[in-house]
Amino acid sequence: MLTILGFAMIATFLVLIMTKKMSPIAALVLIPALFCVAVGKGAHLGDYVIDGVSSLAPTAAMLMFAIVYFGVMIDVGLFDPVVRAILRFCKADPMRVVVGTAVLAAIVSLDGDGSTTFMITVSAMYPLYKRLGMSLVVMTGVAAMANGVMNTVPWGGPTARAATALKLDAADIFVPMIPALLVGLLGVLGLAYVLGLRERRRLGALRIEDEESVGAKEAVLVGAGAAAGPARPRKRPVGGGADGVDGVDGDEDLLKGLDPDRPTLRPRLYWFNALLTGVLLTAMILELLPIPVLFLLGAALALSVNYPRLPDQKARIAAHADNVLNVSGMVFAAAVFTGVLQGTGMVDHMAGWLVDTVPEGLGPHMALVTGVLSLPLTYFMSNDGFYFGVLPVLAEAGAAHGVTPLEMARASLVGQPLHMSSPLVPAVYVLVGMARVEFGDHTRFVVKWAALTCLLILAAGILFGTI
Repeated sequence: MLTILGFAMIATFLVLIMTKKMSPIAALVLIPALFCVAVGKGAHLGDYVIDGVSSLAPTAAMLMFAIVYFGVMIDVGLFDPVVRAILRFCKADPMRVVVGTAVLAAIVSLDGDGSTTFMITVSAMYPLYKRLGMSLVVMTGVAAMANGVMNTVPWGGPTARAATALKLDAADIFVPMIPALLVGLLGVLGLAYVLGLRERRRLGALRIEDEESVGAKEAVLVGAGAAAGPARPRKRPVGGGADGVDGVDGDEDLLKGLDPDRPTLRPRLYWFNALLTGVLLTAMILELLPIPVLFLLGAALALSVNYPRLPDQKARIAAHADNVLNVSGMVFAAAVFTGVLQGTGMVDHMAGWLVDTVPEGLGPHMALVTGVLSLPLTYFMSNDGFYFGVLPVLAEAGAAHGVTPLEMARASLVGQPLHMSSPLVPAVYVLVGMARVEFGDHTRFVVKWAALTCLLILAAGILFGTI
């Protein structure tokens, strides 16, 4: 019964948010509360919620201060050169813009943190998408998939969890998977190219012929104050974009974040801010301190050095309060969902049912089975739940049929491109929140493409003999 109710709860949640019958925050709170009562454990709802909130509180704190930190870095102009470089490559061509999004997200993902990747990628690309009138859900989908592939780096989380759960060396898991992961990344770039061509056909490419025009175009695209220009956004009715994305009118205030004449710029402190960001990301990769502590210290230092006057600091915090509230609120709402799933035992019953349904004849192919199961399991569960709760059971079943733990661990990484768009991943709320995209729109768009990317990695892994 718990298995059926668990799947029913997840399906109800997804249907309601994809059809926009409820907001994600409301659905994340109310749906699990109702199902908790339905399974007869309503009296324990408070305990489940507190447990969920306690487990996600460090993540919420990290996101809050990370948003403030990177918001300040955007204000002071740290990423302006990145935007200008991308603009020179993109030349106002939608195809190049989408490919540039995938490349930027993949590069930034090397830091191993999805939230950081999405904040930097959206900050750099959002003004360009808005000015060209491009589909914002294409940006969120491509960024999420690129990050999902790169999230498999040993310091990114999944590989380390798989290595810990099966008592293996992370390098032995990751290094042989590099060719398959590169195929997956090429698949994301190929998809970005196709989606970019579709956007180009829909909007038409705005060509830039000479360097003087490039400079003028940058001023229009990066500056929010431009009242006219060839890259003015085209107004479309709500739902008129590709894949049902809202129109591009509105949200002009967010474009001011990269205005080249904004008063928040601190050009004299550029190298200090670059060094501070480099040190922060290095400390995060080396795990010198917990990530929430690093971003708390980084945000405090960035505010104090760049804006020594107290009114200026308050103004910068207030400017980013909307994003902080939206993201942290979503994380704590997700804590209710995960708390009920785990506390009632639904997630354990669901995982056990899926493992038990594997036919005996597939025993020698348990690596393939694990790769396929990693798609739904890492989407509907946390990485911790999958790698520490389900993978050891699958590995034991595989070992009985001669499948090595290394093959099982590699196969378990396959579902990460889809996992990064799971409603249980806090970073995805940073992505859709900063991009002003409805979570349901993002889900409808990305699931099919992310699943295809996962299967491409799995097929490549089998072809190269690593799975």
